[in-house]
Amino acid sequence: MIDLAKLKAANAARWNAMHVEPALGATLDQVAQSLSDPAAKLRYEIVSVQTGVPWFVVAVIHEREASQSWAANLAQGDPWNAVSVHVPKGQGPFDSWEDAAVNALQRCAPYAAHWADWSIGGALTLLETYNGLGYARRGVPSPYVWAGTDQYKSGKYIADGHYDPHAIDRQLGCAALLARMVVADRSVDLGAVA
Repeated sequence: MIDLAKLKAANAARWNAMHVEPALGATLDQVAQSLSDPAAKLRYEIVSVQTGVPWFVVAVIHEREASQSWAANLAQGDPWNAVSVHVPKGQGPFDSWEDAAVNALQRCAPYAAHWADWSIGGALTLLETYNGLGYARRGVPSPYVWAGTDQYKSGKYIADGHYDPHAIDRQLGCAALLARMVVADRSVDLGAVA
C-alpha cells in the first residue's frame, strides 16, 4: 500500500529540486502555449467548473493522455464518441469532449473530482495516481509526472504490468509542462496551490 502523504511530500521535494531539461525548452514552450491558448483554456475551464479540478491540471492530463487531441477521451486517449477499449474500458460514447472529460474526472479512478489537495505535492500526486502507482511501488519517479526534467532518467511501463528499467518515456511530463505553463499564462498560479 502506498502512503499518499509520503508520496505528496516526495513529489513536493522533487518539484522544488527540479530542473527542466534545457534541450526540451522550445518544445515545452510550444506545448505550454497550446495548452494555454484562450480557446483551449476555455474548454478546460468548463471542465474545471464542473469537477473542481484546476484547469491547468486538466490541460496536462489532456496532453499526456491524448496529445491534446479534442477527438480523444481524457480518460485514456480513445475516441470519446465511441465506447472505450483501453482502461478504463467501456466508457462512452459521449456527446462532447467536455462530457467525456467530466466523466473521466468524476467517475473513473482515481476520481480526480473528489481530490481535495491541490497543493503542488498533492496535484503532482493526483497526476501520478491518474497514470497508476506502479512507479511509486518501485520507489522511482513516475515519467508521467517527471519526464523532461532531471528527476527522471529511465524506466517505463511499456505495456500493462510490464516494466522496462531501460525504456525512456519521450512524452513531456506533467511537472515540466506545469513549470512552463506558469510562464505561458499568468493565471497558472502554482504558488497559490503550493
